Amino acid sequence: QVQLVESGGGLVQPGGSLRLSCAASGFTLDYYAIGWFRQAPGKEREGVSCISTSDGSTYYADSVKGRFTISRDNAKNTVYLQMNSLKPEDTAVYYCALGLSIATMDLRAYDYWGQGTQVTVTP
Repeated sequence: QVQLVESGGGLVQPGGSLRLSCAASGFTLDYYAIGWFRQAPGKEREGVSCISTSDGSTYYADSVKGRFTISRDNAKNTVYLQMNSLKPEDTAVYYCALGLSIATMDLRAYDYWGQGTQVTVTP
């Protein structure tokens, strides 16, 4: 079975950094997408960043461009989200998800989800 396990969340001050990890297992695909999404209390889940295995292309929400970087380590079946210059608005539960086709920020394109990791940014 497909499993996605997030880690790396925590409590940081504004301007701080965190690196989230998404360890994936249980599938064999030549092409797929890994997306990072987040959900704050009372808000809908939103796309943060995603990466495609076809060409390594990456995408970012406008709110995180220039601050977050998505990367992958194919040998470890792991995708990372480096988060710098964190803001209180970044506070949310962060989820990684596996999509079976192209990378997109639309959460409806993702079939498998991790359990999430909490990121809290507060003074």
